[in-house]
Amino acid sequence: MDWKLEVVQVPVSDLDRAKAFYTERVGFNADVDQSPTDEIRFIQLTPPGSACSIAITSGVHDMPPGSARGLQLVVADIEDARAELVKRGVEVGEVQDFPWGRFVFFADPDGNTWSVQQPPARA
Repeated sequence: MDWKLEVVQVPVSDLDRAKAFYTERVGFNADVDQSPTDEIRFIQLTPPGSACSIAITSGVHDMPPGSARGLQLVVADIEDARAELVKRGVEVGEVQDFPWGRFVFFADPDGNTWSVQQPPARA
């Protein structure tokens, strides 16, 4: 049996602001934006090329906004990824080199933290 991680909750305080940040600034695709009831809204956003999405929701969980830490994206070229984020207006750190890859870091408007990794070349 396959077990696939396909959606990760990212707690935010303002759904419209978060949706705009992730689509307009970070470049995620907006796949779903539904309100099945007056209390529940579900927005699913997917990074280009990813099989896993994030969900920003209201009325679904009790996680405090900004409490997601260590979310990670993986890219082929960290310099290009950083340049794209800067061009889109994301406050992103400088490239950092570690034995386990090259990274940049940023946070969404609520303080949920992200890393973007270019894995090291395989031997």
